[in-house]
Amino acid sequence: MKPSSSRPSIVHLPQGDWPSVLDCLCARFPAINRATWLDRMARGRVLDAAGLPIGPERPHQAGLRVQYFREVPAERSIPFEARVLYRDEHLVVADKPHFLPVQPSGEYVKSTLLNRLCAELGNPDLAPLHRIDRLTAGLVLLSANPASRGAYQALFRQRRIDKFYEAICPALPDLEFPLWRRSRLQDGELFFLMTETEGPINSETRVEVIERRGDWWRYGLYPVTGRKHQLRVHMAALGAGICNDPLYPTLLERDEREREDYSRPLKLLAKRLCFDDPLTGQPRRFDSELELCW
Repeated sequence: MKPSSSRPSIVHLPQGDWPSVLDCLCARFPAINRATWLDRMARGRVLDAAGLPIGPERPHQAGLRVQYFREVPAERSIPFEARVLYRDEHLVVADKPHFLPVQPSGEYVKSTLLNRLCAELGNPDLAPLHRIDRLTAGLVLLSANPASRGAYQALFRQRRIDKFYEAICPALPDLEFPLWRRSRLQDGELFFLMTETEGPINSETRVEVIERRGDWWRYGLYPVTGRKHQLRVHMAALGAGICNDPLYPTLLERDEREREDYSRPLKLLAKRLCFDDPLTGQPRRFDSELELCW
C-alpha cells in the first residue's frame, strides 16, 4: 500500500503550448512518469478547483488550479518528533527537528510536520504560515483557524515579523561584524538550488557573531527577506558554508545526499520569532527549546 496524502497538493498550470493538462503535469514534474499520472487520473486523484476529476484529454489552460494527491511507494519514516510549544484557537507554534519536512514534498507525505500535527491535534485545518527547510530545525508557525489565517499570513508578506536564526559555520576572522549580505537570488541550473546573480537585490541578511570556538563560530542570522535557501547561500557566499550543508557551497553527489546521516544535521536553527499579534496588538515572542551542538 502506498502512503497517500489526505490533503491535496495544489499547482497552477503555467503558460505553455502543451495540448493537455496531462502533458503539462508530465513536463512540470519530470520525476513522475506519465503512467503514474494516468493511474492517478483514473482513480480520481487529480481534480480541478471545483473538485471535479481531470482526465487525460482535458486541454491545457494556463492558470488552471489543479489539485492532486501525492503518493510515495516506500516512504522513509523520520525518527524525530516535533514539540508543540504553544497553541490557541488561531495559532500553533511547533519546534521542528532536523530532517522533518514542514509539509508534503518530494519523497515525503506522511512523515511531515503538518500531517503529524493534524493527527495529533485533531485539526485538519492546520496550515503552515511559512516554511523552513527540511534540514533546518526550529520554530514553525501554523494557522489553526481559516478565518484568521490571512491576518497572520500578512505578517510574513509585509515583513512585520522578526526572525532570528543560529548557525555554526567556519570562522571569518578577516570580516567585520555585524555585516549585511545583500544580493539577487534566483533559481540555479538544478531546480533544487539557488544562486547569486547580477541584477536588482532581492535578498538581505544581517549577520553577527555570537560565539567563537577556534575554526568554528556560532553566528546569529537575521533574514530581512525570506528567499529559498537564503541563509545557506549567503553564508556560503561569505566563505562560511553552514556546517554539514549537502548543497552549499559544494553539492554532494546524489547517492551521498540520499544516504542521509542523522548524526550530521545541518547546523542551522530557527531560534526566535517576534511580532505584534494582528488580532490583539500584543507583542508575541517564541523561542525554540532546541540547541545546536558543536
